[in-house]
Amino acid sequence: MLGVNLRPAVARVWAPVVRTLLRAGITADTVTLLGTVGAVASAVFLVGNGWLWWGAVAVTLFVLLDMLDGALARARGGGSVFGAVLDSTGDRAADAAIFAALAWWYSGEGDNRMVVWLALTCLVLGVLTSYVKARAEGMGLTCDVGLVERTERLILVLVGTGFTGIGIPYALQVCLWVLLVGSTITVGQRFAEVHRQSQGRTLP
Repeated sequence: MLGVNLRPAVARVWAPVVRTLLRAGITADTVTLLGTVGAVASAVFLVGNGWLWWGAVAVTLFVLLDMLDGALARARGGGSVFGAVLDSTGDRAADAAIFAALAWWYSGEGDNRMVVWLALTCLVLGVLTSYVKARAEGMGLTCDVGLVERTERLILVLVGTGFTGIGIPYALQVCLWVLLVGSTITVGQRFAEVHRQSQGRTLP
């Protein structure tokens, strides 16, 4: 999946930044909070007000901090349980803000009910994708399968949003339709994997 394959390359880019932050005493949790607040604010105030290109650019920059906080935690000797929960929660908040901002804009001045429906449906499917994995892991299973994970989801919605912002027609609609289909397949893949691993097992 793209997220796994991109991490080594992104880690090399972030390495000098990580060393600088370590010397400055900046923690991974601080970076997580900055990235989350920045992504949410960019989505709400830029995308939500129709500044689609600049909103997509700003959200992308803040989302990249998601890989920086992990690298910083590893450089400090490993992350904490609290940091892991904070990071996952921040990811969900940022994702929700992007789709909610699109739904807000297109339900008002953007005036496109189809995009509203697509954005809200993709938001729900994204939540289900993450929840099935989290619930499975809580049951002692693994659920690392799926066509569309967070990296692919963000690429599709931000590319569609940005291209629409510079006047490319139907870019957002096409990307959201691809995301909807891919996310539906992913939820099915994860349920199938959980079903496979749970055969013969009972609740504790």
